[in-house]
Amino acid sequence: MKLLRMLAIDTSTEACSAALLWSDGEVRQRFVVTERGHADLILPMIDELLAEAGCKLKDLDGLAFGRGPGGFTGLRIAAGVIQGLAYGAGLRVAPVSSLAAVAFLVTSPPSSPSCPSCPSGPSGPSSPSSGVLVCNDARMNEVYWGCYRFDPDAPCVPIVLAAEAVGPENSVLPAPTVTRFAGNGIARYPALQARLESAGLSYCTGLYPRADAIARLGEQMLQQGDGVDAAEALPVYIRDNVARPPRPAVTGLS
Repeated sequence: MKLLRMLAIDTSTEACSAALLWSDGEVRQRFVVTERGHADLILPMIDELLAEAGCKLKDLDGLAFGRGPGGFTGLRIAAGVIQGLAYGAGLRVAPVSSLAAVAFLVTSPPSSPSCPSCPSGPSGPSSPSSGVLVCNDARMNEVYWGCYRFDPDAPCVPIVLAAEAVGPENSVLPAPTVTRFAGNGIARYPALQARLESAGLSYCTGLYPRADAIARLGEQMLQQGDGVDAAEALPVYIRDNVARPPRPAVTGLS
């Protein structure tokens, strides 16, 4: 099946990224880790990618964004930008779990190296029974977490082993088939890392949600008819104390 041409972004953590997936499978990406400035960075990233590929939004088949869970401000930025682009170009949107995107990076094939610290072998990327626990920092002494696996026959379709949740680090409970864990919340909670490693799980270090993963997961969602209109491209905060929905960003992209 021919791949859809996708633009994807993620600003759900301190990492800010944009990626362009073309129909031949080539992915171009911009990625930076910074505590602030995502709103100023993301549109220039998109402009650069489109100019580099010699295309416009109207040449694409769809959009994708990391819909969370994650930081409130970052999720509002991504949703607002994607809504603005989708309204302007009339494109469908794939809202992708930011946690599932990290799990995808752990399990992606060696031909697309994303986590050199992750072990291969019986519990490696090729095993359909191998699950991944993802824990991203939620501030307030809590983490966002969930467990996923990917079937080799459908490597871009996350299978949820434990639904997304938020809570203190001692509330994290890996699903029975989980063999690896990742996410930016691990390093911030040493007791959690120690508990998981003592249970025999392997730590895949240095992974953030990334737009290239969002693009591949989002492309599959659109292929399956799971895209949404611009108005429905909303963040998933998980926490109840959430502010008003984001406004679509005003952009000059076409």
